[in-house]
Parts: sequence; structure tokens; C-alpha cells
Amino acid sequence: MGALPLDLTLLVLLAIAAPALLIFLLTGHPLVNIGGEEIGIVERRYLGTPLPEGRVVAFPGQIGIRARVLAPGLHVMIPYLYRVMKEPMVEVGEDEVGLVESIDGEPLQPGHIFGRRVEGHDGFQDGEVFLRNGGQKGPQVDVLPPGKYRVNTYLFRIRVEPALIIPPNEVGVVTARDGGHIEAGRLLAAHVDGHNSFQDGETFLAAGGQRGPQIDVMLPGRYRVNSDLFDVNVAPATMVEASKVGMVTARDGVPLPAGEVVAASVSGHNDYQDGSAFLASGGQRGPQFDLLRPGTYYVNPLMFEVKVDDVAVVQRGEVAVLVSNVGPEPSAPTTERLAAGEERYVVPSGFRGIQAQVAGPGVYYLNRWAYLAYVIPTTNLTIDWADETNVTDEPQQPDPKADPREILGRRIQLFNPLSVISRDGFEMRVSVKVIMRVHPEQAPLMVAKIGSVQNLIDHVIHPMIDSSFRNQASSSEAMAFMQDRALEQEKAEKRAREEMEQYHVECVRVLISQIILPEELMAIQTRRVIATQQQEMFVAQQQSEQQRIATENTRAQADQQVNLVSAQIGVQIAEQTRQKTVIEAEGRARAVELEGNAEGTKILAIGQATAEAYDRQQEAIGQANLFGIEVAKALAAAGLKITPDIVVGGGADGGGANIFGAFLAQMLANNRTSLNGSDQNPAATSTS
Repeated sequence: MGALPLDLTLLVLLAIAAPALLIFLLTGHPLVNIGGEEIGIVERRYLGTPLPEGRVVAFPGQIGIRARVLAPGLHVMIPYLYRVMKEPMVEVGEDEVGLVESIDGEPLQPGHIFGRRVEGHDGFQDGEVFLRNGGQKGPQVDVLPPGKYRVNTYLFRIRVEPALIIPPNEVGVVTARDGGHIEAGRLLAAHVDGHNSFQDGETFLAAGGQRGPQIDVMLPGRYRVNSDLFDVNVAPATMVEASKVGMVTARDGVPLPAGEVVAASVSGHNDYQDGSAFLASGGQRGPQFDLLRPGTYYVNPLMFEVKVDDVAVVQRGEVAVLVSNVGPEPSAPTTERLAAGEERYVVPSGFRGIQAQVAGPGVYYLNRWAYLAYVIPTTNLTIDWADETNVTDEPQQPDPKADPREILGRRIQLFNPLSVISRDGFEMRVSVKVIMRVHPEQAPLMVAKIGSVQNLIDHVIHPMIDSSFRNQASSSEAMAFMQDRALEQEKAEKRAREEMEQYHVECVRVLISQIILPEELMAIQTRRVIATQQQEMFVAQQQSEQQRIATENTRAQADQQVNLVSAQIGVQIAEQTRQKTVIEAEGRARAVELEGNAEGTKILAIGQATAEAYDRQQEAIGQANLFGIEVAKALAAAGLKITPDIVVGGGADGGGANIFGAFLAQMLANNRTSLNGSDQNPAATSTS
């Protein structure tokens, strides 16, 4: 027979102990009133059996705290038999969860730290049912959802905590504090169903949930999780931004086969967001072949490590040579299918090794564990041996985060000017440019031969250029080396072309930018050139002066052209006159020759007659007067006036005649002087 209700028990006691009731009424003690938001916790103090050992709360008939509480209302209690304590109801808010720990109950099972679920206790509000149905002492796996509860706080300790909220773009990583053991060789606990994102701890344990880090994660949302059973660490979700790629490493799974560096691709894991499906599909531990494209992924960071890397970008004027770390090893017949002359490590697509087919310009989501990409420029690439001050454009410096095996850029400023010694012992600094080009179809062969463009520059081109110019300079004098610059450049280019062809690279040009000689040698050469220039300048000045003289002569002749023409005409007239005179003279001579003796006799007769007449005149007037008369005639014939307008005579002795004769002689002398100082008159000359 079960226990009687409290009110019925009181009636029985009243019937048995009527005197006691009378005493209770006479003393005037009020009834016990439990409010709507309260509970009454009853303690029986007398008239009962003691509690069993290990118990904290009492069943009916036992002395101690009763497991069941008083509901709101009026209750008649015998004050000397019972003590009633009022407590507020337990309230769990909307964003909270109530964690329960039982003070009394059956002991926990070995190896477990949480009490199992029992039915019928109505959210821990009926302590007697909880204990009678085998409720266990300790932390309880069940929790209290939001609401108000009449829980006996002497039997159950309630701790209200905030509910678990996982914000967007974050993920909850769960570790269970109770459950079975993780299988040997596994890193994370196996997946179990039905626990409603770890909100149903009892189902989790009943389904075989394992203690430790869980392979399942919690997505963004609000959860009422028993934080005593599950420790949830909120971590950022995996974000792969645009122009990025996620490279995944699995921390659990089947070991990689020997010789493999990248795990084989498996399906069904929803971009690594379902770790259990990954393991069920035979996923391997280590770097994964599949990648994560741009997006947000709720990946368990305990299971997968995601490294965000840049996508492979091949610009215009470039190709990417891929070296595959996955795929079968090429066999001999496979490599024989390649074109003649190719390196044996260059293989067709799908095989492990240097791929014969290059990747053209574009964006590639490349797994750098599975493929190594060597970006090779196919346009002209210039290498400088020059001072920074002589560089016209900024060199592209290598990216410290980039793969050092990749190319540095279109123009590489790597080396100082070459320092060489001439045959005559002078040190020269030579600035050189090497322009080279890799053809797209030759890029895989170049990578197979030397590894990368940078290796080609460091280990082939730089030593070759340095040695070439040292050898050429040592066989030539310094000034001759500079003067034969074009020839030295041609020889260096020929050697570079032959050397670079062995590495499947075209040498476009080798250019000597600048040759710097020692200052003392340049000073001597400068003085020599200045002296030569000065000498040439003096010769030019002399030629200029001679030209100026010729010019002035020509100008003077031009200025006197009129006079010169007049003189030439005069000369011609004189020449014609001379010829005429000669001709006339010849004619007269011929005439004389023809007249002969007759003309001579005539002249002789006339002369004799003249002489006789002159003698007679002299005798008549005297010799002096006769001379004066002859002079006067001659002057008159010349057009000179010599006869004075007034003549003063002397004595009878003829002094007048003498004076006149003297005057005439003086006038004749003066006229001769005047005639000799002026231009000769042909007529006057002929007369005299």
C-alpha cells in the first residue's frame, strides 16, 4: 500500500490525536500559505524513521527534508512536527539553459561522470519520482529549457548559464567530457546520429558517443548544450577570398602510400565540411589533392588544416611550366613519344614530371603541393650589369613571399658593372645589357635543363658574360678596346648566343652600354684630342683667311669692273691704233721704197734751199733774233700766247732784241716743263 496523501495523513492524525489538535487551535498558529511563485520545502522533525545511510532527502515517514515540495496554496502543518521553508521558483530565461546536479540518488556507473536520464520527474520537479526511478547522484545529462520550475533546491542544485550562440562565419568545435573511448589510431571521436547538434546529451551517450574531440562541428545558431558534458570552442570559419585558393591538410585518415606526397582525391565530404564522410570514403592523411575555391566553409579545424594561398596567375607574355608530383611514373615508351631532342624528364600530360604542355595566360586554381609552377616570360628579358644611377626604370625586386624558383620580372637589375683589365694594365668598368628570350615551346626544355630563369642567369649567363669580357679585354689595349667597341660587342654576342642555345634560350642582343676608362688615361686622351682639334682649327682658320683674301680680291675686282672694262677697251683701241700705225708705216715705207731716188733728190733740194735761206736771214737779223722768231712760230703753232700786249724796248744796240729773245727762251722752257708734267698731247708732241 502506498503512502497516504499529506492532507489525509493530517486527518488521521487529528482523529488519533484530538487533544493535540485542540492544543494547536488554542495556540493560534496560522496555516502555511505558499505563493504562486514559491515552493514549500518540508522538513519532518519528529515521529519518523531515520534516513538510510548516504541519503540526503527523506521519503514519507522518514525524518529529514522531504523530496516532494508543497505547491502554491494553504497548507495545514503541525508546527512541532514539520518545518516549512519557502523558496522562489527556478526560472530559466529564453537565452539560458539550466544545468542540474543531483545531491542524492544512485551512484554513477563506473567510468561515467553524468547521471543517466530517468523518466517521470517532470523536469526535476518531482524529486520522489526521480529517486524512485533510479535517478543518479551527480551532474545530470539532461538540462532545463527556458521556463519556471518548482524544483526542490535541497535535492537539485540548478546553475543557469547563457545558451550557446555561434555567430555567422564561425564554427563550434566540440569536445565531449563523457562517453566511450576513441578507437586506436584515430584522432577524433566517431560520428553518432540523433543528438541534435549535441543538445541531447543522453542520446549522444546512448548512441555510443565517444569522449574527446568530436569530428562533427556546430554551425552558426543558438544551442542549449550541457556545457558540463560538452566543451564548445567557437572558432572562425574557413574563409577563402577571391583570387585565393584553400590548400587542405587532413590530420586524420588512412596513411599515405609510400612515395606519394599528395593524398588521392575522394568524394562526398562536401568540401571537407563533413569529416565523417571523408573518413568513410577512405580519405588519406596529409596534403590533399582537392582544393577549396573562394567561399566560406565550416571545416573542423581539428580535422583539417586549411592554408590560404594565392591563385596562379599567368600574365600575357608568360607561360607556366608545370612540374607534376602526382600521377604514374613515365615509362620508356612514353618518353620516346616526345619530340626528338627534348629532355628525358619532360613528359606528356598525366604523368609525373615536367609537363611538355605549358599553361598559357590565365588564372589557375593550382595545388602547389601537387604541381610546381615556373612562370617563364616569353617576351624579351633584359639583364643589366650597370650602376643604379644609369638605370632608366625601376628594377622589379623579388617578392619575399614568392617562390624563389620563379622568375623575378621583365627587367632584372642584378649585377654591378664588369671590372676588367686591359693588356696594357688599365682597369676598365664595362656596363653591359643582355637581351634574351625563351620561346613558349622551349620553356619546358629550359626548365628541365637548368631549373629556372634565375638559375640560368646566376649559373650560366653571368659567369659567361664576365669571362667573355675579361678575355677580350686582356687581349686589347684600353684605348683600342674602347675604340673597337662594336667589334667587342659582336664577339661577346656571338659567344653568348652559342652558349645560351644549349639551354634552349635565344640570345637576342648583347649591348655594351658604357666603357669607363681610368681618369689619367682619359685625361691624356682628352689632351691629345684637344691638340688635334686645335691643329685642325688652325688649318681651318688659315683656309678661311685665304678664302677671305680671294673673296676680297673678287670683291675689289667687282668694284673696279667698270674701270677694268674701260681699260680693256682702251687697250684694245690702242692695239688697234698700233696695228693701224704699223700698217700705215709699212705702207709709207713701201711708198718710199717705190718712189726711190726721186723723192730723196727732192728732199735734198728743198733742204739745201732752206739752209741757204736760213743763212741769209741770220746774216740779215742776227742769230739770236732768228732763234726767237722760230720759237714764236713753234709756240703759236702749239696754241700758246707769248706775245706781250706791251713791249718795253731798250737801247739802239739791239738790247731789246736780246731781251725778247731771252724772254722767248724762258717761256719756251716753262712751256716744256708744263707739257712734261701733264698728259702728252699727241698733236703737241708731234709738233715739237
